[in-house]
Amino acid sequence: MTGLRSAALPAPRRPAVPARGESEGRHGDRTRLWYENVLGWPTVPGVPPRLVVGVRFDVLDVPAEAGRAALERLGGATGGFPVALQEGRMRLLVAAGGADELPGLLEWLEWGGLGLGLRALGEGSLMDAPAAPWAAGTGPDAPCGLPAAGRPGDEGPGSSQGAAVWLRPPEPGREAESSLPALSAMGTRGSRGAGDGPPDLVRLVNTVATQILRVRLRHAGAGAAARGTGQPLAFS
Repeated sequence: MTGLRSAALPAPRRPAVPARGESEGRHGDRTRLWYENVLGWPTVPGVPPRLVVGVRFDVLDVPAEAGRAALERLGGATGGFPVALQEGRMRLLVAAGGADELPGLLEWLEWGGLGLGLRALGEGSLMDAPAAPWAAGTGPDAPCGLPAAGRPGDEGPGSSQGAAVWLRPPEPGREAESSLPALSAMGTRGSRGAGDGPPDLVRLVNTVATQILRVRLRHAGAGAAARGTGQPLAFS
């Protein structure tokens, strides 16, 4: 996977390397406690620990290439809400309850039945917890420094880089849920006025679905051109 670095979408936040002699399980416990104590997000122990979905947030799970394109298209409207990446899939955190709305939204937006590969994770689901973006000096046991940004595309399956990573982590020190896209009849409003908040869930879903289809058609057009069976499809 390439091309995930952009102004709207920074490079992945790579996990900090555990200190010598620190077990993988102990490092996972520190990550889990960060989510529970700083964000108040319920977790399940394990290696890696997992976040409980459907309590504080739901997840839109989309192909990473289309997810990147959607966030680029939305531009400044995407500022703030958390985005994670794992093995070619992008996870967009949305307000709790959003997963239940997805089937109806896709039908209403006339995307139903197209097999877009857009999945929603809601109540009863789990997701691998990306390594916590610790700030230096956050407690005596915290690893030192912010996890370094790695190269996009390093998180290939079957390797140590296959772990989930934050492309845009949740911000500690405030209610993380206030940044999550949700259904809103009046649009979104941030601290600096209307339009400064996260995108409305309807707009986010429609943009993601559009980009999934565009990526699919682009690849189909490129394949047809390579086989000499037609012209590549052009997009603005």
